[in-house]
Formats: sequence, C-alpha cells, structure tokens
Amino acid sequence: MPEGDTVWGTARRLHEALAGERLVRSDLRVPKLATVDLSGREVTEIVSRGKHLLTRVEGGLTLHSHLRMDGTWHLYTAGERWRGGPEHQIRAILATPARIAVGYRLPVLGLVRTADEDSVVGHLGPDPLGPDWDPDEALRRLLSDPSRPLGEALLDQRNLAGIGNVYKSELCFLARCAPWLPVGEVPDPERLVTLAKRLLDINKSRLARTTTADPRRDHRLWVYGRAGRPCRRCGTAVLSMAQGAAGQERSTYWCPACQSAEPAN
Repeated sequence: MPEGDTVWGTARRLHEALAGERLVRSDLRVPKLATVDLSGREVTEIVSRGKHLLTRVEGGLTLHSHLRMDGTWHLYTAGERWRGGPEHQIRAILATPARIAVGYRLPVLGLVRTADEDSVVGHLGPDPLGPDWDPDEALRRLLSDPSRPLGEALLDQRNLAGIGNVYKSELCFLARCAPWLPVGEVPDPERLVTLAKRLLDINKSRLARTTTADPRRDHRLWVYGRAGRPCRRCGTAVLSMAQGAAGQERSTYWCPACQSAEPAN
C-alpha cells in the first residue's frame, strides 16, 4: 500500500533515472491531458510531497500524480518488457533516450504550472520526509481538534502528510492508545509525532516496510492486517473495524489489551 515512504522511494528512483534528461516521448492517457505533449522538455526534478508525486519539467510545468491505493510507476530500459499491468491500465508514459517511466492505474494525473503547485499540495501538513518538516507545526495541527479520534487525526493529510492506513494502526499500537481515543487525551503526543517521522525515515529505503525491527515476512508489523491473530506483545487476538467518516472508512487494527481507550494516568 503506497504511503509516504513508498512515494518518497518512487520519486527518488524516477529522479535518478530521468532528471537532467530530455523527454523523447510523452503519452498522457487521461482525457484532460490527451493533447498535451511534453516531448523535447528536460526533466528537472522529481520529488514527493506526502503521497503526491511532482515531476517538474523544463518550461515551468509539473506533472502531478497520486498513487492512492494501487497506482504505481515502473521504470524500464529500451527494449525491456513492461510488466506493471495490462495496456489499458497505463495512464502515463515518459521516456528519455535511455529509460522509460510508465504510470499504471494512476487515479490522479494532472498538469499544473510549477509556480502553482500549492493548488494541488498546499493543503498538506508537514511532510516527515520533506524539507518542510516541522514537528511543532505537525503537533499543532494534530491537536487542533482535541476531540477527534486519534486514528482519524493521524490519517488526515492536513496534519501529517504521508501517514497512511498502515502507519495509522502501527502508530496507535506503539503509543498504546486505541485508535478512537480523543487525540487531545493522548498521553505523549510529542513522542507520537517523533515516532511518525522516525518510522517513515527508516523505511523509506527499505524494500519491505517494518515497524517491529524484525525483517521476517510475517513479523514486520505489530497489528496491521492481523485481525484474529495473537498480539505480538500480549497474545490477545487483534481486532479490526472500520473507522472514519461515512464513505471514507478505512480498516483499523488494534490490540484491545495493549491499547487503552482511556488516557494513561
């Protein structure tokens, strides 16, 4: 599942492959960009902002993409077989003389002036993996609605950009707080913000995300995706339920023994 660390890694790989090179092919397969051709422009840089990808090209333009649940960018060399999915799932192709970047199942793809990037990412909170990281501002935003359930506050990109559903559940577990505890009652919210930064930072270059420090396939996460299985800490069965506003519900995982719904004394 793409979260901030995954998108950061995607941006790094695309930047290393394309930046400083001139595009020889541009194929954007969404109706609003059907007539856009970026061929002949040099790719200046590719960066992430939370879960958003910003591909900046010569002439002051930025191709904005968002992976959401299953979007992905693949890199190929000339003549290499494309393996990211069937042809009809391709939404973007950007090619230089040496490398080809192919975007599959991209639910968001748009073109904006680089000077106007705030129109698509300006609403985001501080990014733990970005140059704008400001833990005090992240904490302020997280606590701006003290009655809001912790899980919902963590998942709100206006608070911390890049925290997705996996990290939401894992952070709540590590904080020993149930996901619906009012965020204003979290015993040590400063530590929670620091931990969010640390987890994304240590995972950004890993092939497999882990929050437990155990790299074995079935031991990498504390509670996410483990409904009905024993808690790694106490052995109690992990629970799961939907959390969030109607139409925006996401599965949340927690240990009913380790994670209190009440603030610690």
